[in-house]
Amino acid sequence: MPSAVATPLVSFCVVGTDGAQQLRACLDAIALEQRLLERPTEVLVLDNASADGSARIAREHPVGARVVALPRREGKAANDSRLLDEARGRYALLLGYDTELRAGATKELLDAMERDPGAACAGGTVLSPEGEQRPSAWRFPTLGTTLAQALLLHRSLVVQSGAAGRGTRKVDWCQSACLMVRVEASATIGHLDPEYFVFGDEVDLQRRLRDAGWHTLFVPAATCVRHERPVVGEDARRRVVELHRNQDRYLVAHHGPFVAWCCRPVAAVPYLLRAVAATVLPGHSVRRYWWHVRAILAPRSGEGVREAAERYNAQLEQPA
Repeated sequence: MPSAVATPLVSFCVVGTDGAQQLRACLDAIALEQRLLERPTEVLVLDNASADGSARIAREHPVGARVVALPRREGKAANDSRLLDEARGRYALLLGYDTELRAGATKELLDAMERDPGAACAGGTVLSPEGEQRPSAWRFPTLGTTLAQALLLHRSLVVQSGAAGRGTRKVDWCQSACLMVRVEASATIGHLDPEYFVFGDEVDLQRRLRDAGWHTLFVPAATCVRHERPVVGEDARRRVVELHRNQDRYLVAHHGPFVAWCCRPVAAVPYLLRAVAATVLPGHSVRRYWWHVRAILAPRSGEGVREAAERYNAQLEQPA
């Protein structure tokens, strides 16, 4: 069990939003990781104003989590930055509440970071609940990567986690569903930018860290399962808006408005083609592909996840 006295080496940092059952599985996996690691650790859980008892589950779990329960819903970047500020460990393992670590994943990430003092971040292999490997490391977004995606060459030219049988290696960025961060390095750049409410925040973080002289590692041997909930209807549309809003924000911030403007029609092409194909292919939604096209071409319009959170917070603040 983790020591109550020793300074932790690793801080497990979990953000949860209305995912009580998945959160319990996440904490169960962390408890096993603590036993396998045999190094001082701590667990921090930030509950993002959930309404399903997530905070209570985190407090009562035997993993011994320190719980930060927010009264209002905030964005993922702000949540993760809050935990990075709270963390006492040299390394913080950022996890989503729907992430379930496979045995030994933490040790693999930690060993990779300790062997490479220039690494600010390390991410692992993300699996679906069925065991299928999902892309989890990519090249930074540029006009070139946007063109590669439009030509359907993203698996070979953009995804950096797909090559089987290769060991730990440098990549541009890894997904934050399971991302170990060197807290001291992240603190030098102010952690994550809260303007990225959700989506793109970890890309911007790792790009700014690279600009400051650090790099990111992909550690294939560190594996986790991502239990993403299906998103439909208005929530799905809002996620599409938020995704492309922040992809455009990243391009403007790191490549300038002109490059971002050039990327928009290029990025819209594959979704436009899919929308046309969906008119004759069963099981495909023309409307959903059009959501992407509109959000890419007009990233400043529409309501995204941020606006949904603002509505939720307004309801919380209404007198009973």
